[in-house]
Amino acid sequence: MSTDQKADVEAVKAPRPAWVQTTIITLASLILAFAVGAVVMVISDAEVAQTWTYFFSRPGDALAASWDKISATFYAMWVGSMGSWVAITNTTAEAAPLIAAGLGIAVAFRAGLFNIGGQGQAMMGALVAAFIGFTIKGLPLVVHLPLALVAGIIAGAIWGGIVGLLKARTGAHEVILTIMMNYIAGSLLAFLMMQKAFQTPGRTDPISPVLEWSATMPRLAGTRLHLGFFLAILAAVGVWWLLERTKFGIHLKAVGLNPNAAATSGASVPNVTMLTMALAGGLAGLGGVITVTAPDLLTGTPPQMTGTIIGTLGFDAITVALLGRSRPLGVVFAGLLFGALKASRRTMVVMAGTPDKLTDLIQALIVLFVAAPAFVVWVLPFLRERKAKKSIEASKKVAAA
Repeated sequence: MSTDQKADVEAVKAPRPAWVQTTIITLASLILAFAVGAVVMVISDAEVAQTWTYFFSRPGDALAASWDKISATFYAMWVGSMGSWVAITNTTAEAAPLIAAGLGIAVAFRAGLFNIGGQGQAMMGALVAAFIGFTIKGLPLVVHLPLALVAGIIAGAIWGGIVGLLKARTGAHEVILTIMMNYIAGSLLAFLMMQKAFQTPGRTDPISPVLEWSATMPRLAGTRLHLGFFLAILAAVGVWWLLERTKFGIHLKAVGLNPNAAATSGASVPNVTMLTMALAGGLAGLGGVITVTAPDLLTGTPPQMTGTIIGTLGFDAITVALLGRSRPLGVVFAGLLFGALKASRRTMVVMAGTPDKLTDLIQALIVLFVAAPAFVVWVLPFLRERKAKKSIEASKKVAAA
């Protein structure tokens, strides 16, 4: 082989492994999201924006004011989420339900199912766990808390399993089914919270009696680090083992890649669909249970169930699953990131005067960029994957040699 032929062969660049390219684009998406968030900080602050009106006469003032605003905000986010042991525990407390519910969305994604119903599944899990928590009295923690946990997970699994059953038996689309189930869950929760059995005695507003201490998550004294975070991590390990080390996990991923081929190879697509949605619902229900059984650090009292305690957990879980690329480890890291954003809300307002809604904007931008990798590559062309293409002439030379 001549020197020219060797040069042609060596010039061929192998493409990056898929996981490397995905990781690079995900990190680039995060950086872009924070960069756009920084621009919004500057624009939305009247005093800082004013300095840009005379940028051409005094550019240093505008740049200095913008840098002060951006650096103060990001420093406040660091202080609120990772700046101390207490801040770290705040992050874990915010991340725990996100990780659990995110795993539920991720499992469905891996099976080719778009589970929009995490919100309703989390509601049902929280509602049933809270009811067990404030109605049953006198049980020790080792019995009462597991009972509430199991009941809440089963409630979420049933709520998700209904969707799986309807899809498997009728072919109805899971997106429509889960959206409708969310509405049903929200209406059912609102109705039950107005019934005397679910209300604090002597009150008519939708708030339950306090849960028994034996039905709440044990926590480290003086912090928000509680058992729920470790349960979420354990759930992530369990999902990884299920997907990577079991026959059902192989069938689940096969159905997600190609249902027809999976059926030909012996997998029961209807059964996988039903079981996957039940599992997804159970994990989302776990997220709801963690939310409602976490003790209130500020008041020092056991939690109470309200009609809004779940917030937007089910929808936030979709963003966690997307950012985590539907992989258990990725979901854990994504949950911690979004947990850190939520934990830093107060310090952003107090230390930097930045609206706490900025965290919602950054979260939305992350999802936008992660969901549009082609756009990220277009904005940052150096991320474009090198293609392994050999010229016809080089191929002929190699063949002749």
